[in-house]
Amino acid sequence: MAEEHSPGAALALDRAAMVATGEYIARMQEPSGGIAWPDGHVEAWDHVECAMAMRVCGLGSPTRRAYRWLRENQRADGSWPRSTVAGQVTDPAAESHHAAYVAVGVWHEYLITGDESFALDMWPVVRRAVEWTLALRTPRGEIRWERDAAGQPGAYALLTGCSSIHQSLRCAVALAKLADDPRPDWELAADRLGQVVARCPEAFEDKSRFSMDWYYPVLGGALRGPDAERRLLAGWEEFVVPGLGVRCVSGSDWVTAAETCELVMALDACGMRARAREVFASVQHMRQPDGSYWTGWQFANQAPFPRERSTWTSAAVVLAADALAGFTGGAGIFRDAGAAPDAGDGA
Repeated sequence: MAEEHSPGAALALDRAAMVATGEYIARMQEPSGGIAWPDGHVEAWDHVECAMAMRVCGLGSPTRRAYRWLRENQRADGSWPRSTVAGQVTDPAAESHHAAYVAVGVWHEYLITGDESFALDMWPVVRRAVEWTLALRTPRGEIRWERDAAGQPGAYALLTGCSSIHQSLRCAVALAKLADDPRPDWELAADRLGQVVARCPEAFEDKSRFSMDWYYPVLGGALRGPDAERRLLAGWEEFVVPGLGVRCVSGSDWVTAAETCELVMALDACGMRARAREVFASVQHMRQPDGSYWTGWQFANQAPFPRERSTWTSAAVVLAADALAGFTGGAGIFRDAGAAPDAGDGA
C-alpha cells in the first residue's frame, strides 16, 4: 500500500488543526486542573492522556496544571480514586493501569520539554504509583486490574490494562535512571509482564470482543515485528470498518474515534505506516468545527453515539497525529514502548 493519504488525513495532520483539538481539551479543563469525562468524573488514565495531548499542542500552562492535579490528588498509597467529581471522591476503588500511566505522561513531558527539574519533582509521584501497581502482581507476572473500595485486589487481570502497564514500566525505568534511583526490579517486572502479555492469553479475563484487547499488546510494546503485524492483520476484518474507523466492540454498528486512533499508533509502532495513515484519515468524519471529535459514530443510523465529545477522544487524535507527523520529541512514545528508552534521549 502506498504512503499516500486522503485530504482528510492531511487536514488532521496540519499542526494548526491539531492545536485546535488540543485547545478544545484545555477549554474543558477544570479550575483544579482536572480533565473530566463528559459525565463530570476525572480518572487518572484519561487525565494523563489529555495532559500529553495538550503538551503536544504547546499548551504548557494547562499541561502543568494537569500534572499538579495528579500530585495533589494522589493518595498516600500511590493510587488515585477511580472517580472524582468536583473534588469529591465518588468511587474510591483504584485501577492498576490508571496509577501506572503517570510514568508515561511524565516521561513524555520530559521528552518534549527536556525539563529535568519537572521530571525529578514528579519522580516521587511516579515511584509511589508504580510500587502500588506492582503490589497487585501475581506470581506469574500479570497485574490484577484493581484494588476495590475495601482494599481487596481484583480477582483477575486485564490484557489491555497489563499491556498499558508494560509501557508504563518501561517509561518508569527510564525516569528512575534519570533520577539516579535505578529500579532493576521494575525492569525485570516489565520483561516478565511483556512475556505474559505476548504468550499467555490464559492469564487474562476474556475481553476479546473489545477491540482494545486486539491491538493493545502492540500499542503497549509487548509485541513487535512479525508477531505484531500478524496480530493486527488477524483482527482487521472483525474490528475495522473501511472508511469509518474501528469498532469498540466486535459485531457492533458503531465505531469510536479513540480506539481508531490508538490502532493508528499501534500500526505506526510496528512499521505499518501506510495503513496507519489510511485509518487515521477514516476518523476525520467525526471532527467538529471547534476541533473536537465525537466519541463514536453509529453508522447504521448515521448519527453520533454516544452524543458526546469526550476530551480523551480528542487526546487520542492528537497523539496519533504526532506519531504520524513527528511534531514533537514525544512522537515515538508508543513506538519505543517495546524497550526501556535511554534516559538521555530527551535531553
